[in-house]
Amino acid sequence: MKIPLYYSYRNLFARRLTTGLTVLGIGLVVFVFCAVLMMGNGIKQTLVTSGYDDNAILIRKASQNEMNSYIVRDQAGILESQMEIARGSDGKPLVAGELYVVVSLEKRDGGGSVNVVVRGVKPVSLAIRPNIKLTAGRMFTEGLSEVIVGKQTAARYKGAELGGILKFGRREWRVVGVFEAGRSAFESEVWGDVNQMMAAFDRPVVSSMTMKLADPSKFSELKKRLEGDPRLTVDVKREKEYYADQSYATSSFINILGMVISIIFSFGAVIGAMITMYASVANRSAEIGTLRALGFQRRSILGAFLVESVLLSLIGGVVGVAGASLLSFVTVSTTNWDTFSELAFGFALSTAIIGSALVFSVLMGFFGGFLPAVRAARMNIINALRAE
Repeated sequence: MKIPLYYSYRNLFARRLTTGLTVLGIGLVVFVFCAVLMMGNGIKQTLVTSGYDDNAILIRKASQNEMNSYIVRDQAGILESQMEIARGSDGKPLVAGELYVVVSLEKRDGGGSVNVVVRGVKPVSLAIRPNIKLTAGRMFTEGLSEVIVGKQTAARYKGAELGGILKFGRREWRVVGVFEAGRSAFESEVWGDVNQMMAAFDRPVVSSMTMKLADPSKFSELKKRLEGDPRLTVDVKREKEYYADQSYATSSFINILGMVISIIFSFGAVIGAMITMYASVANRSAEIGTLRALGFQRRSILGAFLVESVLLSLIGGVVGVAGASLLSFVTVSTTNWDTFSELAFGFALSTAIIGSALVFSVLMGFFGGFLPAVRAARMNIINALRAE
């Protein structure tokens, strides 16, 4: 004979104080667990959304990223003539050689100086990445020391506001525009005329070439031909794949660190659930004895207390996920370990994270309630009835 689920559910509300404290403890652990996963997912999304499936990026062979890559002018000329490149409304190929440099800018909140990406681009760079929209001011004028900045850059650094002055590369650069980029990594960058940037940083070469493909299905054919061309020494990647690779080191470190912290905290939560369930068993000895006397089997009592513990923990998990979901409105920054530049990103909640958090909370409830449930199931009927 099985004990109804309502029995376990009802007992949670019979001890509101201890149930509430245990739910709070488990909820805090799940909150930390979720927050860390959301942080890693946010970094990954920020970088992955920087790339497009129909864009290809070319960097020097064996370079890990744009920062330690260079492409000389002769090679750039060859790459710009590829037949797979899409063309804009003016008939010109949608391809841009870009310079990637990291400079130090002072934070607006007095937090010192941090590394920020400065990207030398061409006006066609905006056509290659259509999610980039100017939200204030105008586009920089080619040939002048003008820059446009991402929304996150404008908000975080001194002199990066519209009309402000940034100093780097032995020059002063006037901020003439602010852009949004769909919450991608570009919003943490400064963009200016590539030729002015090359002169300012004394760089006769560009760091990378980015091209929009007229037919993305021909990417493999293009990659094979360019990487096998003896005149070129380049690696060819889909732009989205390139930025996904950039997120791997940082997001993996945060996820591993978060897992370790969550596991350590979970021991405390498991002990809390165990204490609650042991107290429940002790207070309900006579009740357990009555159930046994009525014919309920040991495994039914074991199951009822396990279900009670899992329900208790699951409620804590829901509370933790609900609390962590509020972090979706928060934007923070961290160092991108591949480029050592600051990257602003938001916490990103996903269905997979919610599922993982709830499974994590159920496991805490199962392990925390197992021993108390075994004790309840093994109670002698006579001794249990005499307990009160």
